[in-house]
Amino acid sequence: MLSPYDELPIHQTPHPVSIVSNTDPSFDDGYYFGVFSPEAKVFVFQGMRINPNTDVVGGYVGINRDGKQRTVRFSRTWRELSKTEIGPYSIEVIEPFREIRLKLDENDSGISFDLRWYGSSPAFEEAHHWAVNRGRPTTDQTRYSQSGEPRGWIQIDGDRWEVEPGAWYASRDHSWGLYHERAPMAPDPKWLPPRNPGGIPRALRFWTIFGAGELSGFYGFHEDAKGRQVKMNDTFGTPFEGQLTIGWDDEVIDLVGGTRELEFVPGTRLLARATITLEDSEGGKWVQEIDPVSPPWVANTMGYDAGSWRDGGSLRTYHGPGVSLEWDEFDFSKQPFDHELYDGTVRKDLIGREYLSVITTTAPDGRSWTGAGQTELFLDGPYEPYGFTS
Repeated sequence: MLSPYDELPIHQTPHPVSIVSNTDPSFDDGYYFGVFSPEAKVFVFQGMRINPNTDVVGGYVGINRDGKQRTVRFSRTWRELSKTEIGPYSIEVIEPFREIRLKLDENDSGISFDLRWYGSSPAFEEAHHWAVNRGRPTTDQTRYSQSGEPRGWIQIDGDRWEVEPGAWYASRDHSWGLYHERAPMAPDPKWLPPRNPGGIPRALRFWTIFGAGELSGFYGFHEDAKGRQVKMNDTFGTPFEGQLTIGWDDEVIDLVGGTRELEFVPGTRLLARATITLEDSEGGKWVQEIDPVSPPWVANTMGYDAGSWRDGGSLRTYHGPGVSLEWDEFDFSKQPFDHELYDGTVRKDLIGREYLSVITTTAPDGRSWTGAGQTELFLDGPYEPYGFTS
């Protein structure tokens, strides 16, 4: 069970690094990266997750072009080659937090690229994610988020974009532990007592990573159905957190609170515009105007859920010997929409949750920056501030 990582003095248990102390099949470790341009209305999303307890590593790359979305997924067993590469797709850490190479060689999907992802500010370690159900941990995860700048090229079906900082922007996170239970690897609920997680459920998640030249930052806040930012027993249970930086760390602005004014496309939960007011530790107010430029991209094709792979499985499940590769394309330009997964499940009235936006930030002293960012907006169930009752 030795791997190249065992050469390093980084062990946390008496076992080789590839063996984790938690035996839950949902334990995983991996990356997400976003590379995007508001001018081109293109968002490239990609990631890789290692599931040591199922001995599987899965990955995905998707391109959303103004609502038309193509996604290619990859899988293989993990320990046969303990590297962050799956067939044509690879992630190479050149300098931790500073420079990462993202590469997808030519393959059947028609998508390929060679990108360098450069950190534009230090990574922000989020508050530990923790949730329980009947005393059993269902989320127990560390995550850090980071804004960045990309350089390189992207190609799909012969269309090619030269990627340069200033016109293109980047986001990412890295997380490990238990995220939350996902079929088909989650316990079958018919053999368990009824769920009783307790605590206050989350209704809204507003998570943003952005860049604008020398200014970059991250923040996220979570609210209950009444619009209150309170601690929750939830996958994303932190009321508020965030940080802004000018330069890598020339000016570090710790954020202690945030409020939101959201506008939606009439008759939907699609975000049309947002004004976010962020409060720093000295009481200063930073105001962001967020303007989505295209329909939000849809996470269902990334491979995390049961039925997102053609065999009915997910990133955590085995898809056969060697490297498995499959791809699909959907037109998500009109939302809400109905979407049938490969296991026959139909999800109705879906909207995307990942927005590409132009973001203008104004500092307390009047300085202003315009750039772009990724906003993840979850709006689940009733939410009183905007009259959503269902």
